[in-house]
Amino acid sequence: MTIDRKIRLIAGTFVLASVTLGWWVSPYWFLFTAFVGLNLMQSAVTKWCLMEDILRWTGIHRERTATTA
Repeated sequence: MTIDRKIRLIAGTFVLASVTLGWWVSPYWFLFTAFVGLNLMQSAVTKWCLMEDILRWTGIHRERTATTA
């Protein structure tokens, strides 16, 4: 799975989880939904994404290198 797809999956999971928590637990969870949305907009404009750096730092996503057979 590419890093872009991983980021979209994580962002979608965060949005759905925070909306669910906002509905059932506390409306303050909707602030987390807004935070995720703002980060998506910021990454579209600046071409820098914190989650991308986190995935690389933790080793969850490793860049594939071209190998020759």
